[in-house]
Amino acid sequence: MFKHSARRWLAGIGLAGALVATAAPASAAETDITLDVYFDNVTLAAGSAGKARSATVSVSAPVTLHELTIQYDFSDLAGKVDVSSEYGDSDCTTPESHVLRCVNPLPDTIEDTRGAYRASLVPTADAANGDEGVLKVSFSAQGFSPVTHDATVRIGAGVDLVAGAEHEFSVAPGETFTEPLTVSNAGEVTANGAVAFFDHDYGIRADQRYSNCNYDGDHLLFCRFDEKLTPGASYSAPLTHKLGSDTYAPSFVHGNVYWQTPAEFEAYEARLHRLGISLGEPGTGGKLTLTEQNRIQSARGAQADPDPSNNWSYLDISATGSNGTDLEAIGTEVSGEKAAEVQASIGFRNNGPATLDYTRPGSSVTYLNVDVPQGTTAVKVPDLCSPLLGDEFGDRGEAGAANYRCYVSSFSKVGEQQTFDFTLRIDEVIADAAGAVKVNVPCRCEGGFYDDLQPANDEAAILVNATGDTGGGGGGADPSLPITGDSTLRVAGLGGLLLAIGAAGFLVARRRRNSFVA
Repeated sequence: MFKHSARRWLAGIGLAGALVATAAPASAAETDITLDVYFDNVTLAAGSAGKARSATVSVSAPVTLHELTIQYDFSDLAGKVDVSSEYGDSDCTTPESHVLRCVNPLPDTIEDTRGAYRASLVPTADAANGDEGVLKVSFSAQGFSPVTHDATVRIGAGVDLVAGAEHEFSVAPGETFTEPLTVSNAGEVTANGAVAFFDHDYGIRADQRYSNCNYDGDHLLFCRFDEKLTPGASYSAPLTHKLGSDTYAPSFVHGNVYWQTPAEFEAYEARLHRLGISLGEPGTGGKLTLTEQNRIQSARGAQADPDPSNNWSYLDISATGSNGTDLEAIGTEVSGEKAAEVQASIGFRNNGPATLDYTRPGSSVTYLNVDVPQGTTAVKVPDLCSPLLGDEFGDRGEAGAANYRCYVSSFSKVGEQQTFDFTLRIDEVIADAAGAVKVNVPCRCEGGFYDDLQPANDEAAILVNATGDTGGGGGGADPSLPITGDSTLRVAGLGGLLLAIGAAGFLVARRRRNSFVA
């Protein structure tokens, strides 16, 4: 199973580039590392251009693999589905009939989970609605036995779902607004239901809790509709949202809706189950219903959308009014004898009243500098902190510097804090030796926060062997407060999973629309 992959799939946390903690990769010869592989179940529309999917490979610990090999055996689909490298990769060959084998000739380091060798699955001219078979996917490397996964590939009737118009709203924090949730059937076959799932910014909250929709807290995740959608007709349901009272304003808040057939959504659910991720709980209210038109009799069976590029719609919200935030630096006091190593937990907390959500652009909500106290040496440094060397940066986690830049998450909820643990060695006992932690520091990069409600608390002291009341300000980390992280994963989660199932182009483009007004 994917032991640690869920967080990576949910990641997109936007920690200023690729600053994700990693361990040194091991060689295959010196570890007991295990491999795993997964491939989505796929439903293809008969007569369509098919779909492209990647094998998802995982390792139990970071490792450098030699001759990483992915093999697609589609002999069970012979005459119904052809499989080839999407990009005509020179690493891929067909050593035997109905087998595609891709071998990386270079050493390949894998930290935990990622995609490998994207394949195109195309129905043949003889493929018919109801055909089904198994795609056997294997993953191996030098020194490792192959691991395999059987993915089900089905041929279904093609239905072309088209999302409704894009909407713009101007809403004050705490107010409700209604989105016309609309889908059309642009194909020639009646669609046997549809599923809408949502990639909403944190500020968009559910106003109702419908029985055919699933929720994570007050955030809407997806809705299932069992109405039959007649070719040429449009269907709509009034969906009321609330803009969270902790939404930063003025700002722009963004949401996406993506439509799939029930068969396609089954593959999505299977992936979630594999990753150990729950898609929330159903609501306890009434049913959200699409307005029906021209109901006709249709065939049963699996269905697939041959053109998913038009399945997206979005809403843009201008959060009006003024609702700001105070980010407060968290300092600390430590003490010890010469040569002692002490832990200094420093960081910042969000005092509100607004949550900062930068998950869509994927940038840090603020940038934080740490000045190491005189007479001490930073011997252990968090992986998200790098030496600050003038206009340059050292390696992340590098010990021994006098100043550091730390990169924080892309989400900061009211009442939560984020801290970094530095281990300081006391080289010289100096009374009231002082360093500092500074939040909201300038950065010539994306993100950051420069309109703090109380800039006076943007700096706090790191005191070593304090002798009394130094007036350093900026209290220490409060263990009763949650550390920013789990809520960030929830907010970023669905977007990351949409990327994983092949909606990357649209989603990345839409994510760039979100920006805060400073």
